[in-house]
Amino acid sequence: MIRLLNDNDYDVFMDYVKREKELNLFIIGDAENYGFNNEFQKLWGEFNQKGELIGVLLKYFENFIFYSRDEFDVKGFYDIMKSEDFKMLSGEKSIVEKFEKLHNFSNKRDTYFCKLDEGSKLEENELLAKVKKVELKDINRIIELTKLIKEFSESISEESIRRKFEDNTGRGYFIEQDGKMVSIVQTTAENSTSAMIVGVCTHPDYRKRGYATACMTKLCKTLLNEGKSLCLFYDNPKAGKIYKRLGFKDIGIWTMYSR
Repeated sequence: MIRLLNDNDYDVFMDYVKREKELNLFIIGDAENYGFNNEFQKLWGEFNQKGELIGVLLKYFENFIFYSRDEFDVKGFYDIMKSEDFKMLSGEKSIVEKFEKLHNFSNKRDTYFCKLDEGSKLEENELLAKVKKVELKDINRIIELTKLIKEFSESISEESIRRKFEDNTGRGYFIEQDGKMVSIVQTTAENSTSAMIVGVCTHPDYRKRGYATACMTKLCKTLLNEGKSLCLFYDNPKAGKIYKRLGFKDIGIWTMYSR
């Protein structure tokens, strides 16, 4: 049986998703930060005949994330997404691929999913002194920089960037040069145990100077000192080499479908 989750399901839900906490970082973070049901977020769960939770579907605006480690009602969850007018479905590759038999998705993108839980490879260097923490007054500068980056320009959501800094579900570190923001790294979906790194970018005119690495190092050191692990996605081999050098390890493939 699939139904909407509510506050009474909190402990059962968290026990289920925290068994693979890195994989479920978005689901955990959004549930902790926004609750089960509000104007932009809903959570559904499937329960077996014993009353055990066997699958979870998160709706965040028009984006859906699915997780299960059991046999689940693929059509039942698909019908929910269809009725909610989904635009994107994401999840661990082997899990969400099961929806392909029910829908002809317009686009599929596989990315490497990796995590960092210790900082032995995070080296000190003189650039760290230039790294600043993002404040609310910097949000428009973030948006301006992000729009210069080809990979991000079409997918940028000004609302989501603004929201995470206003409600403290994300943070960012940047380097300023010649009076402008030239490199930045951000987090999103921060929760009690982990955070997702997103929006790593450098102004095209200021690349290959170590700025992104310095911002990453500062961010990772700060969060690790708070007892949090870090996760990120990448599909760019050059970026992957930088992340591996900082100590990140691949843990799976994260797949994103556009409707």
